[in-house]
Amino acid sequence: MAMPPSRATGVPAFAIRVECHAGYRGEEEPRAFTLGERRFEGLEILDRWLDPSHRYFKVAVPDGRRFILRHDTASGEWELAALVGA
Repeated sequence: MAMPPSRATGVPAFAIRVECHAGYRGEEEPRAFTLGERRFEGLEILDRWLDPSHRYFKVAVPDGRRFILRHDTASGEWELAALVGA
């Protein structure tokens, strides 16, 4: 099944529900996310970066997989942008 394209970038992405907490600067950081019926928790943020309209977080989940989560700074929506590795 193909992923639907992101409205902002045209890059395939899945909408997700993200649970956040405020980081040291008061900006929200992902701590868990739900994709479909599956909840991933206990995230470790491995990397983060910005572009003009999005914040990105590379996160690890307990089963060893790594995901890239994208946050649209204008709308507040989160998307699963990529699964990195197996």
